[in-house]
Order: sequence, then structure tokens, then C-alpha cells
Amino acid sequence: MSGFVWFALAFWICGWAFNEWLVRQKFSNRTLSRIAWFAVPVIFGVSLLILWEGVVIAFDIPPILLPAPSDVWVRLTNSLPILWADFRQTFLKAVLIGYALGCGSGFIVAILIDRSPFLKRGLLPFGNFVSALPIVGIAPIMVMWFGFDWPSKAAVVVVATFFPMLVNTIQGLSSASDMERDLMRTYAASWSQTLIKLRLPAAWPFIFNALKINSTLALIGAIVAEFFGTPTVGMGFRISTEVGRANIDMVWAEIAVAAVAGSAFYGVVALIQRVVTFWHPSVRSGRS
Repeated sequence: MSGFVWFALAFWICGWAFNEWLVRQKFSNRTLSRIAWFAVPVIFGVSLLILWEGVVIAFDIPPILLPAPSDVWVRLTNSLPILWADFRQTFLKAVLIGYALGCGSGFIVAILIDRSPFLKRGLLPFGNFVSALPIVGIAPIMVMWFGFDWPSKAAVVVVATFFPMLVNTIQGLSSASDMERDLMRTYAASWSQTLIKLRLPAAWPFIFNALKINSTLALIGAIVAEFFGTPTVGMGFRISTEVGRANIDMVWAEIAVAAVAGSAFYGVVALIQRVVTFWHPSVRSGRS
């Protein structure tokens, strides 16, 4: 094996050992604790990329099967205008708009049916059923209804995100204990006052769980929906097209952009959750 392969293997082992040591440390300084929290995934990711490069070189893997990270990086830097156009079409339009509509409508409908036991019992099984439907079955129907541009992809995202938000919000609104509800009744609190001061705060962890789950479902749904009809732009369109052309490095460049965008989206939602639910035991224990 070449010298770089041995370097990649040694770097992977050293990175793994350093991470094992780092995660076991208890820092009294909060700044050092946050630096360590960010350093662990960064070191792991860099080690994985270097090991990937070494494996491709050591076994002489053809680029059509698995391109090296360096080749993917070259393709990514040389295709920034195309990648930006695809990102704007898929993420900024279909994902964000569909995510906002799906999560917002699921939350509002959950609040509206909260006072109806009949609707609550009827919609929960139906919501679980719809959530289990494959995106590949919904996407062609949405394309037929809303056309080939981004609105049909946003519609798929709405369907994918609506029921997880609905189910989690209903479950969260029911999480307040009987003792807490009795206390609100002794204060002669109305339904709306109980909702705002007790039940919604208790439901925030469930709601944010749905928001985090939907942040990944939205991106997956939009990309898969583009396989069934789209203008000549979009992440899903580019992936399906470049696979047919055997440009696998471009496919991996799109995957890298999607992974970074999805991780950043999830991270933003998680940060907002820490701010809103600062009182929750899981958040307080993470800060200690």
C-alpha cells in the first residue's frame, strides 16, 4: 500500500482514540465543553473522509463505483452555479415552503380537534396510516395535480410533514398530568388559558420532535418527488440524470450538498428547541 494509505489508516485510528478520550472528559468550563461537543463530530467526519480516500486508492476502486472525496470536491467546486440552482429549486422553494405549510397546518388542525374526542380518535389511526404511505406512491399523484414545477414537490412535503406534526401535537397536548389540570381548574382557568399556560408548554418537546423529524422527511420527500417529473433543475433531477450519464462524482456532490443542508436545517431546529424548552430536564442536563 502507498504511504497515503498508511497515513489514512493511522489518522483514523488516532482520531478514533482521541474522540474516545474526548467524550469521556468532564469540563468545568462551559466554553471548553461546547468546543469538545463540536470537535467530536468534526474529527470523526474528517477521519472518515481521509479513510475513504485511502480505501479508494488502496483498492483502486473505479470512480463509477465510488469516487474519492478529492474527486467529489473538485466536481463540487467546479459546479457551484449548477449546485446553487438545484439547491434553490429543491430546498429554498419546495422544502422550506412545504415544511412551513405542512407543519403549520398540522399544528393548527391539532389545536382545532383537541376538544373533539371523536376526531381525535378517528384522525390518529388515519394519520398513522397516511404517514406509512411511501413517497414514491404520493409523488406521481402530486405531479399530476400540481404540475412539474416546485409546487408539486412542496405538496409532497406537505403530505409527508402534516401527520407527524398532527400526531405529535395531539400527544403533547395530552401529556399534562391530571394534577396540573386540576390545579388550573381550581384557578377557574378557561380552556384557552389552560392551553396557553399549561398544555402548550408541556407539548413543546413533542412538537419539536416532530419538527426535527420533518426537517429530514421534507428534504427526502422533495428529492424523491423530483424523480417523477420536474423542470431541468433540482437535486433529485440532477441525481437521476447524472446517474444515467455515469457522472457519479456529480451525484456525490449533490448528496454532499443535501447532507449539509439537511444537517444545518436539523441543527437550527434543535437550537431553537433548546431556547424554547430551556426548562426541560433533557436540555438542563445537557447544559450541566
